Amino acid sequence: MSTTKIILRQDYENLGEIGEVVEVKSGYARNFLIPRGIAYRATDGALRAVEAEKQTWQAKQSRLEEDARVIAEKLESVSITIPMRVGEEDRLFGSVTALMIAEELGAQGHNIDRRAIQIDDPIKTLGMFDVPVKLHKNVTTALKVFVVDEEGSESE
Repeated sequence: MSTTKIILRQDYENLGEIGEVVEVKSGYARNFLIPRGIAYRATDGALRAVEAEKQTWQAKQSRLEEDARVIAEKLESVSITIPMRVGEEDRLFGSVTALMIAEELGAQGHNIDRRAIQIDDPIKTLGMFDVPVKLHKNVTTALKVFVVDEEGSESE
């Protein structure tokens, strides 16, 4: 098996971080990494190009992280209420999903991608839950989610 040295243009899980020179199988580099713009072949010119890209990328990441911290501060004071149909022993019909939480946040003016909402175990009971929201790889905050009985929440 022949290998090729490449320089990563972005962080890539299980391979390395931006600017790293790694050795991979030639076919993987030729058919996947290089055509998708994930890596360059390791040459002197490519090393210089990746250094410039790395500085731009790091500046962009620090801006994104700062923006995520501002959003996280706002979300710390936010709580949402999700009305659900309830059966015996306060068990929910179905469960509270990340999409439901994202839609409720959107209704309150906070546009958060549902994939950022990390529900490890499905919420299937009434109560208050701290749901982690990962806004950036270094920024996670907790969101208070109240799950209430749909019958008791309606005022008709």
